[in-house]
Amino acid sequence: MNSSSRKRWFGLVLALVVCMIGISSPFQHFAAFPNELRLFSGQLKRLNYVMPVHAQLTVNPQVLSVNGSTDRSMQVDLSRPLSLEPHQSGQTQLKLKLFGRIPFKTVKVSVVPDLKVIPGGQTIGVKVKSAGIMVVGHHQVTTGKESKLSPGEQAGIKLGDLIVRVNGVYLNEVAKVATIVEKSGKIKQSLKLSIKRNGQLIEKRIKPAYDIEDQAWRLGLYIRDSAAGVGTLTFYAPDQRVYGALGHVITDMDTQSPIEVGDGQIVQSNVTSINKSQNGEPGEKRAHFLKAGKILGNVVSNTQFGIFGKMSELPSHSYDMKPVPVAFAEEVQEGPAEILTVIGGQKVERFKIEIMHVTKQTTPATKGMVIRITDPKLIEHTGGIVQGMSGSPILQNGKLVGAVTHVFVNDPTSGYGCFIEWMLQDAGVLLKPEKNLKAS
Repeated sequence: MNSSSRKRWFGLVLALVVCMIGISSPFQHFAAFPNELRLFSGQLKRLNYVMPVHAQLTVNPQVLSVNGSTDRSMQVDLSRPLSLEPHQSGQTQLKLKLFGRIPFKTVKVSVVPDLKVIPGGQTIGVKVKSAGIMVVGHHQVTTGKESKLSPGEQAGIKLGDLIVRVNGVYLNEVAKVATIVEKSGKIKQSLKLSIKRNGQLIEKRIKPAYDIEDQAWRLGLYIRDSAAGVGTLTFYAPDQRVYGALGHVITDMDTQSPIEVGDGQIVQSNVTSINKSQNGEPGEKRAHFLKAGKILGNVVSNTQFGIFGKMSELPSHSYDMKPVPVAFAEEVQEGPAEILTVIGGQKVERFKIEIMHVTKQTTPATKGMVIRITDPKLIEHTGGIVQGMSGSPILQNGKLVGAVTHVFVNDPTSGYGCFIEWMLQDAGVLLKPEKNLKAS
């Protein structure tokens, strides 16, 4: 065999060895070893990467202990599971050196205060009042036999605008608008409107027009100041006395614009019937607010992950009053899970689902997971996911991991869920470790 052939064979063997190493289990576990870990204080975490090597590990024992040791530096066998026990809020690093000499991995560890919440599942009635007057449409005012106009449209007022002040006075009640417009029209003065549009405050002037058919002064605008509907309670945090529900933002039904909440209430609700989902046609829960039902809480905010506010106590008919731990987004796995929801009356029941896909998210975003209803009883009663089920808590491995948010129109047994982490952040009960904790 000549020199050229030997080099060729050597190259092939070397390439084969590299490929074998790349697909070997230890190498894959090495690649999968995390760069960052987030833990709740007091909750044990096990890492099992089956790497047949020993390593020197350095850590701050005040924040975190490894395998029960209180030493700052120790020898660990990576072929066996590592047991991590976080003690207090803070940040530290796991510094690993192979054979005690070769720097191998530095893992950032963030520990946040322990948090447990009570999963919901109850159907609730939601009543919200906007932080102003919502513009939901234009209409033509008949000003003459052959003349029509919309003062609002001519003034550049758009659908989705939120009128927050009229002539400098805060206004959030539609009932008061007619009197102001009538007075302005009679003295032939325009109104100065302060409008919130896309988060920016702008000013517009509008002159009312007299409608000869209605014999009244009009702005040529369709307006609204409130909304109501039903949804599902996701969680109640008893220590902070706050709740989260729905899993998605409340929008105006005409403009599809998010409603900026001025105030609101959640009340007890009773499911009377369910219009089953079918392919191409999502169903819905039919429910009514209980007349004798007490107010459960207020509505403070309306975000892309639902509504949040204060609640003095958990509503009745809970599935279980025992608080459960919550999961960070990276802990959620594809596989079996369960949801809590109501399909009749006020009884919360547990149903089986499958988490089909998990999206890797390091910052808040919707559509964190794809879920599929697998429970025969739930499919029989609802056809899958229906409107009013949004907010139903998702549990996996004993932890609250997320909430149901949307249904797939063409496959109502499937839909989206959001991670509970983002809801807890919007509720103000979960810190963002990377920004709020000091390294130690």
